[in-house]
Amino acid sequence: MTARLWQLTESRQPSASTLSDLPGEQGPPIPVPDQTPLYHALGQPRYARQQQIRAIEDRTGRRLICYVAGPNTSISSFDIPPFVDLLDDVHDGEHLDLMLHTPGGDVDQAERIVLLCRKKVGSGSFHVVVPDGAKSAGTLIAIAADEIVMGYPSELGPIDPIVFITTPGGEQMARPAQSFLDGLEEIVQQTGGGALSPAYFPLLDKLDPALIDFCRKALQRSEQFAERFLGQYMLKADPEKAKVVAKELNDVKKHLSHGAVIDAQRAQAMGLRVTYLEPDNDLWQAYWRLYCEMRLALTGPERRLFESRRASLLV
Repeated sequence: MTARLWQLTESRQPSASTLSDLPGEQGPPIPVPDQTPLYHALGQPRYARQQQIRAIEDRTGRRLICYVAGPNTSISSFDIPPFVDLLDDVHDGEHLDLMLHTPGGDVDQAERIVLLCRKKVGSGSFHVVVPDGAKSAGTLIAIAADEIVMGYPSELGPIDPIVFITTPGGEQMARPAQSFLDGLEEIVQQTGGGALSPAYFPLLDKLDPALIDFCRKALQRSEQFAERFLGQYMLKADPEKAKVVAKELNDVKKHLSHGAVIDAQRAQAMGLRVTYLEPDNDLWQAYWRLYCEMRLALTGPERRLFESRRASLLV
């Protein structure tokens, strides 16, 4: 019994090699970030998101760049330099995915974003991932892709443009271009062959004829954009279908609201090439988690976040 107890005690004594295995002396080195400790701590949420971007890229075999904008933003020329930064790390000809969340904006600048991505992709493929909403000019960017990736909360919208008008009281208001033209047409019809109601005089007195022309051309511009890129890429096998889809997306009388929801199933029914990811799909889960973290990073409704595995710009 005594001998056995001694043997057990002996076996618990640290060996010479264990005594020398002090911190910093043995084992693989611990990775140390290039940044200083405090700077790294301050940027930790960003580094975590960029790790998720890399993990998604490993899963898909495609490059991923992200543009997530707050509700009070508008796609504009302001967005072009950050997009150039995002694409700087993408090699020519690589397959590219763009995660996109935006309420919309300038059609001309949306086209610039599409062309920037297309020039970088070259013969590769370009997909747009819509985790939440890509509305108006955001929808135009999405349908200019080869494929749109959507989940159950995802939505596109009508592509009829918004115009800014000044009310008789001097207030700036945003209105769908078609609604403005329809309202004007209604006034004309009410006039008929008789006298115009004096209630319309203040409105017509401030009416700029150039605005009417601008609204008509803006509607044509959106539809031509959609038809051009659908016919070139997503629906290149069926140019006539591209015309039909472009017209339907621009048809305010059908959608009634500029903010109407076009979900994945409706987009597929229209003829758009949409890949729908189920809620429990691991890739959808990764997209949604990344998107949620990006939305939380926006410090205000006027902010937007541009991010890739290398670049990160919160503006």
